[in-house]
Amino acid sequence: MRVLIQLRPSPDLVAAVADPGQIATTADVADGLPGVELDSAFVPVAVARPVPAAGGDPLSLNQPLGFSLAAEDASVLVRGTISDDELASRITMLPALRPDVVGIFADPVIESTQTCGGDPPVGDWHDVERLLNVPALHAEGLDGTGVALAVLDTGINAAHTARQLGRGVTLDAARSWNPQGVSGTPGEFEVDHGTMCAFDTLIAAPQASLIDIPVLLSTRPGGTAMDGLLSDAVSAFAHLRDVLAAQPAGTRALVVSNSWGSFSPEWDFPVGHPGNYSDNAAHPFNLMVAELDAAGTDVLFAAGNCGVQCPDGRCAFPNRPIAGANSHPKVLAIGGVDVNGERVGYSSQGPGRLTARKPDLCAYTHFSGSKAFGDGTPDSGTSAATPVAAGLVAAIRTRWPAATLSPAQLRALLRRTAEDRSEVGFDYDYGYGNVDPAGIIAALQRRVKSAA
Repeated sequence: MRVLIQLRPSPDLVAAVADPGQIATTADVADGLPGVELDSAFVPVAVARPVPAAGGDPLSLNQPLGFSLAAEDASVLVRGTISDDELASRITMLPALRPDVVGIFADPVIESTQTCGGDPPVGDWHDVERLLNVPALHAEGLDGTGVALAVLDTGINAAHTARQLGRGVTLDAARSWNPQGVSGTPGEFEVDHGTMCAFDTLIAAPQASLIDIPVLLSTRPGGTAMDGLLSDAVSAFAHLRDVLAAQPAGTRALVVSNSWGSFSPEWDFPVGHPGNYSDNAAHPFNLMVAELDAAGTDVLFAAGNCGVQCPDGRCAFPNRPIAGANSHPKVLAIGGVDVNGERVGYSSQGPGRLTARKPDLCAYTHFSGSKAFGDGTPDSGTSAATPVAAGLVAAIRTRWPAATLSPAQLRALLRRTAEDRSEVGFDYDYGYGNVDPAGIIAALQRRVKSAA
């Protein structure tokens, strides 16, 4: 089984891993672990220590947390493989043999949420542009200018995206990042799922600066072109932590679009096991999501394509398929509706696993847009709905940076202004409802007036 191993080595090694100007290797940090085949290509990642308010629980994701990367507080992750027939004994034995081992966690396969094919497109991206009230957004100066928008997927083909949009695309190559073993130039990857996602972000935020992170091109034995490992997402989020820290505090704006998730418990530890990912707030990736939120990042995840009417064939959770970070209370989990505002049958329903009230919102999908998969194939799945919503968030961030409107405040605003699709407010099909840009604009205008 592939695992992430959390260690607390000497403070000088922790400091070296946490410093983006230094390079520390797995051999420097772990120096051999009994029964573990360490992955020497994986660059160790520093994990900040959550610091709750006085008397709080450091593993509760529903309270404000601080995070410390100080050498005496932080820990370090490395990646490796433990033989399945030795897994239980090694998990028990390693901390006893090596007191610096503080945790062993699942490194599940993560896969794109592109799915549920057959049906033709419903409308096109100009319908989505109209429904997102893009002219009104741009009239308010909300077009994504100066906003960093990271697309974690299969890589972006910027030339194809620009051709389909009929306008230029800003690709931030300097802040883009490839996982270990992934070759390719930012913005020049094959036209695929990531190109679809990039296109869809730019419907509402055409001036946003795209950060290309092809995390789904991670290499692993038997892997396909559409899946990777959660450990590479851990590394990607560590990179984005540095991107965010380099921005001026007063104008900080980073939006992260994730159209992927874990479909099956097969690659995870059982629920209740301390190394579990799907239901475990203490998994390092779930803690990193909370850390980026606390620092001012807007993180969006696809709710997934395991809706009961039309589930993806990979869906293997017997119930509650919105798992792990996709169900994190500090992210926006996005379901899918067509341009008529009706939920698509494959959009996953809640409750979520880390927090019950998921999905948060729905955005538009199953429309003709990027043509990443051919002229007649729609941009579909919650894979398309998520970047559509991410583009809306990036548009808002043009004039409302995190210092002015925190990620938590923006999530609350989006939920409060959503077009309710039921009689009870929140429901597990639509969340709080469909995104409503007109309501968002009105709410932001009220904030300006009240601050005057």
